[in-house]
Amino acid sequence: MPELPEVETIRRGLKDFIVSKKITKIEVLCDKSFQGQPDQAENQIIKAIRRFGKALVLDLDNGTSLMIHLRMTGQLIYDGKKTERYAAGHPSDNFTSALPNKQTRVVIKFSDGTLYFNDQRKFGFIKNIKTKDVANDSFIKKLAKEPWGMTADELYEKFQRHKNSLVKATILDQSIICGLGNIYADESLFAAKIHPERRCGAVTREETEKLLKAACDVMDKSIASGGSTMATYVKADGTKGDYLEKFAQVFHKEGTPCPRCGAKIIKIRVAGRGTHLCPHCQISPVNSESGASVSSESSIKKGAKK
Repeated sequence: MPELPEVETIRRGLKDFIVSKKITKIEVLCDKSFQGQPDQAENQIIKAIRRFGKALVLDLDNGTSLMIHLRMTGQLIYDGKKTERYAAGHPSDNFTSALPNKQTRVVIKFSDGTLYFNDQRKFGFIKNIKTKDVANDSFIKKLAKEPWGMTADELYEKFQRHKNSLVKATILDQSIICGLGNIYADESLFAAKIHPERRCGAVTREETEKLLKAACDVMDKSIASGGSTMATYVKADGTKGDYLEKFAQVFHKEGTPCPRCGAKIIKIRVAGRGTHLCPHCQISPVNSESGASVSSESSIKKGAKK
């Protein structure tokens, strides 16, 4: 599933190619992939493309919108008559092969191009909805504020309401804070020096502020670099984002030295998710969910810089 920076990258990339264009025809090739009446969006001009968490919303001039969620394997591929093909989403041969193909679920046609919604596993969807009802849609309504729009006091209060929950599991919950996925949760916790198995009730107000700032910083960098290449997402022009190569400190870095202290980065499982951390900078809680420290003092010293 894409994380927020990848979806924001897609929004920015597609904006120049579909905003102000009129939809001439929508062909639904898989009923599961389109909710609502496609003809309500036909002969309508796309006024704007917005993002709510990990969902994209195309606002039309008749007061309706098309909500798009790529889920795990979704793709949006714009093929223009006067421009090169622009692709976003799960990378595959679809980016350069003939379309539509067997993975194409919805085709949105314009007078001078076509937007293809491909989805190998059919988990994604396009939904026609009244624009005034977008904010109250069941999917969007449950979303909390994104890191940029949340204060440290708000996040700290949420932590206090979930005192016994693991901090990583909590910040992955989109109803608590919106937009953090596995990559950016690991990076944010590392930057704030918080072990992912800490209980929310043990995270101080000062640590919460550092964590929120870190979340904003790591996602700003990722958006600026076009997103990560993990989770199989790329920029809208088909080139890969390079956040992991340029900026990632711990994610997929297990066995390499911590950039802060030199201890070896390790990988554990927290709340069922692969989790990367520095066992020296992010001290394991005494009473972690696993019931034991993730690393011994001797192994930390062994991996640290001399």
